[in-house]
Amino acid sequence: MSTPPPARELQELMADVAQRQEGVSRRTLIRGAMLLAVSLAGGASLSACGGGGDDDGNGGGSDPLVDAALRAQGPFLHGVASGDPLQDRVMLWTRVSVAAPAALTVDWQVALDANFGVPVAQGQASTGPDRDFTVKVDAGGLKAGTTYYYRFLLAGQVSNTGRARTLPGGGVDQVRFAVFSCANFPAGYFNVYAHAARRDDIDFALHLGDYIYEYGQLGYASQLAIAFDRESDPTHEIVTLDDYRRRHAQYKKDGELRALHAKLTMIAVWDDHDLANNAWKAGAGNHDPATEGSYEARRAAAIQAYHEWLPTRLPDPANPLKIYRSFDFGSLASLHVLDTRLIGRDEQQTLQQYLDGLATGPDRQLLGTEQSAWLTAQLTRSTATWQVLGQQVLMARMLIPLSVAAAFTVQTLAEFLLAQATPDNLRSDAQRALVQQERVPYNLDAWDGYPAARESVLAVARDLDRNLISLAGDTHNAWASDLTDAAGKPVGVEFATASVSSPGFERLLPLISSTLLEDGFPKMVSDLKYAELSKRGYLVLTLTPQQARSDWVQVSTVFSRDYSAGVVKSLRTLPGQRTIVPV
Repeated sequence: MSTPPPARELQELMADVAQRQEGVSRRTLIRGAMLLAVSLAGGASLSACGGGGDDDGNGGGSDPLVDAALRAQGPFLHGVASGDPLQDRVMLWTRVSVAAPAALTVDWQVALDANFGVPVAQGQASTGPDRDFTVKVDAGGLKAGTTYYYRFLLAGQVSNTGRARTLPGGGVDQVRFAVFSCANFPAGYFNVYAHAARRDDIDFALHLGDYIYEYGQLGYASQLAIAFDRESDPTHEIVTLDDYRRRHAQYKKDGELRALHAKLTMIAVWDDHDLANNAWKAGAGNHDPATEGSYEARRAAAIQAYHEWLPTRLPDPANPLKIYRSFDFGSLASLHVLDTRLIGRDEQQTLQQYLDGLATGPDRQLLGTEQSAWLTAQLTRSTATWQVLGQQVLMARMLIPLSVAAAFTVQTLAEFLLAQATPDNLRSDAQRALVQQERVPYNLDAWDGYPAARESVLAVARDLDRNLISLAGDTHNAWASDLTDAAGKPVGVEFATASVSSPGFERLLPLISSTLLEDGFPKMVSDLKYAELSKRGYLVLTLTPQQARSDWVQVSTVFSRDYSAGVVKSLRTLPGQRTIVPV
């Protein structure tokens, strides 16, 4: 077995020290020591499988599009991307990385082959400092359900080539999505993106938010960033437009993210960290007006940078905050992309406020009245077999015993599970009280903190007799649940993806083993059918007229470029069934 990169890099650093005996910075020595520690902790035993190149594009791979994206250079350092497909058009994106004082013009081309022997569309697009030299083209006149190739040119220099797909129309036999969430640059390598980019069986990418994180150099999950040379830029928490632009630029310098964008047309929506942690319509948990200024100004900066740096199409150019939109995949599926974070959400509540009954008000909003009415209209309009919600937070009921929610420890969890497993006639009074106690949400930031809003959406789907699938991210963990209404009637299912790199319960509850949590959660939550709480990965949703299947793909590590990956769980639902069944 070959020595993994961290150990090789450490050997090179130590050899350099031995030769020169001086001139090595303290930072370099610290980084080398941390790389060795990470290598010994787990990276050294991993087989080389699908390992991608480094951030500058050096590395393996046999896919020409991926290889070219890893080597992005010249004036197109941040690569290319496509997004928001329709049947006759798709958004194309790049960024010109040159020092230009004013506007400039970029050529773009679309063809049916990667050699551009059959061009079908071309034109010019202008950009400048007012849009951070990003380029967005709404390339129209295309055919439905077709794969295209595109590129950009400037002064004789050519970008890497990207692949784009338009939406299919009519009868569709299958569509397959790769679903991502929560990519924290300093928390580890984007091996999840790398693995998905090297597949040839994915039709579209769906990113459910936390495309970037807002924290500074010493922020969340950044402890090992120096070891991977992935420290946040800028080093402070991002607040201004320039800050958000710089952070997006850093992410797009990652070769694996560039490769994913080059390979797959992406439909994306923001979550809280694209602005600030625990954001809602009028504030955020991680925003202090006293030291960070106006929340509205910060939100406007984050939204502007997001639209500049991603291939989104504005549903309403006059209101860039409005990002919810629908995509129809023939008669097979309609994807309704929701904003459960910024445009309509009321402020999150504490556990005590929930216990006081403040979460149950009929007017408490998660989507907001305008978006809720829009979603009702979209569900009414579409008669596709599958109605898919692409949104951020868990919709399923995740109510756990109050004793566990108030103090989530090994002891409280074990006491409840023991009481639950004990036959009623053998339970002590204390155990009987544990089993019968009030259930409360484990996470009030999710739909559980907005029960009336959830009931409204479920009622629409139930009354229209729709096959409802909720896709969720946000938690960094993988989940699968039945969606039931307040009366316990099944309405649909939810498949939730793990994170790209952000840590899950292994960091949130480090004193409780993942095995105990993954066994205990489904025992506490009757609607929950699957939980994986400590590994990084992505979800593959395959829709056919006969079934909707979810495959959870897991990578073995985000701390080494050498990794293995594979499907760890597969579940499905059938039309008209509205519950999860095994494959």
